[in-house]
This record gives sequence, C-alpha cells and structure tokens, in this order.
Amino acid sequence: MAGLNVSLSFFLAIIALCQAARRASKALLPAGTYNSFAREAAGAAQLGACCLELRVLVELGPWAGGFGPDLLLTLLFLLFLAHGATFDGASANPAVSLQELLLAEASVPSTLLKLVAQALGVQAACTLTQLYWAWELSDLHILQNLMAAHCSSALRTTVLHGTLVEGACAFFFHLTLLRLQHSLPIYRVPAVALLVTILAYTAGPLTSAFFNPALAASVTFHCSGHTLLEYTQVYWLGPLTGMALAVLLYHGHLPRLFQRNLLYSQKNKYRTPRGKPAAGPGDTQMSAEGCRVQEPGQRGVGRQLPGS
Repeated sequence: MAGLNVSLSFFLAIIALCQAARRASKALLPAGTYNSFAREAAGAAQLGACCLELRVLVELGPWAGGFGPDLLLTLLFLLFLAHGATFDGASANPAVSLQELLLAEASVPSTLLKLVAQALGVQAACTLTQLYWAWELSDLHILQNLMAAHCSSALRTTVLHGTLVEGACAFFFHLTLLRLQHSLPIYRVPAVALLVTILAYTAGPLTSAFFNPALAASVTFHCSGHTLLEYTQVYWLGPLTGMALAVLLYHGHLPRLFQRNLLYSQKNKYRTPRGKPAAGPGDTQMSAEGCRVQEPGQRGVGRQLPGS
C-alpha cells in the first residue's frame, strides 16, 4: 500500500500544479491564447503524467503491489472525474480538436495551435514523470527505472485488429461527446469517465485503449515490438477514422467538407396542415351572397340566384 499512497500523492500534486498553471495563465494571458494554447498544454501535461503513473500501477501493481483490477479501474474513473472537473474546457486530445475543426467550430490556426500545445504538454509530462521516478520513492518506481530501457509495447494484438479496436473506442467516445455536448457538466463528466473506464476494461488488454494520438505517441511509440508506421496506423489512423465516423453518423455530414447532408433527408420545417383549402376572396363573396339569399324569416321567398 505504500506504493499506492505514493502514486496517489503524485496524482494530487500533478492536478494541483496544473490547476495553478491554468489559473495563472488565465489571469495573465489573453483569452484566445489561453483557450487555444495554455489550457490545452496544461490539460495534456496533467493527462499524460497521470496516465504514465497509472500505467506503472497497471503493469507492475498486480504482481509487485497486489493491486486488483477493481482498484485500478476505480482509480481510473476517479482520475477522469478530476480531469473533467479541472480541465476548464480543454480536450487534451488531438482527435477532439480535429473534431471541432470538422464541425466548423474552430479555425485552422486555432486547431494547429492546440495540436502544438498538446504535443508540448505530453512531452513535459514525460520529462516531469521521469524525474519523479528517479527519486525512487517506492519499489514500483525502482522496478520501473530498471525496466525503462526495455519498455513493452501497448499493442498486444495484430496491427489490423488494433486499428479496429482503437477506431471503435474512438467512435463510441466521440459519439458520446457529441450527444452530451449540451448537457450540464454534473451529468457529462461522470458519463464520460464511466465510458472511458468501460472502454479501458474492454480494450485495455489489446491496445491499452488510448484513443488519444498524442497520449499514445508519448507512452508507447518509443517501445520496441512494432515499427513507427504500425504505431501510427493503430493509434493515429484508428482514432481519427472513428472520430470522423462518429461525426458523420451524428450530423449526417462533415460540416467543414460537405454542406449537403449525406445520410439524412432534410424535411421541411413548416408543414402545411391537412384539411380544406383556405377560402379565397371569391369564395367569401359567394358565401356572403348565399347568406343574404336565405335570411332568417324569409326561407323559401328569397330571390333566386342567377342560373338557378
């Protein structure tokens, strides 16, 4: 349990540090710079550092610390609750940023700036975490330092299967984000955290269920076992394809590329009520004449209409 306490302290310290960086940058930087760069960099650093430490618990915890999968999944759920509560609208995920671009919700320069910030954030997380591991505050970190030069690949299946798994995870993840985008954070954050936990439980043994290209690149691209092209196919092509399919299914088209709806027919918003057609001016006049012909008390003695 000593190793778990050290990891919990690290999680809290990272979240507090990144939260302080967010507040400071929000107070000092212009709103556009903060939204497109600072908060994305802080969110990516927080997500990357927590993911790296959690990966140590997942790989070494079961046989070196006696941690069961229920504890690790609960910890993952709690971490994503914390991420959702502190990210301040940042995605820390290149696929989500590109989704906003496809939906025409963000400009190309803003999206490129977010991608750069996310890459810098995960690299800062790697550097900070390795410095923390060098202190060897627990037995797990000692083992991690011994195994660092020979890290194992997160891809434990074939390249094609891994691509399909990452694409499916990204599809459900982005479809959930689209469905809950207008929901209150009190409902959206737990729902997303629960979905991430379920996907990690289902696909974790196969690909580690990243569905985040920047996070996967920082964690497993340098590990032996597969080529850079194979990693790119699984952890970049798979999630981006799943994201595009989620947008296409939800909206029926990709707003940035196609204005015409490709899946769903556009129905007329204003429908003509069924029934008798509206009376025209001539019909009104004829109706008035009919009323004058048969006035009360003069039934049968009124003058006849022409042609009767």
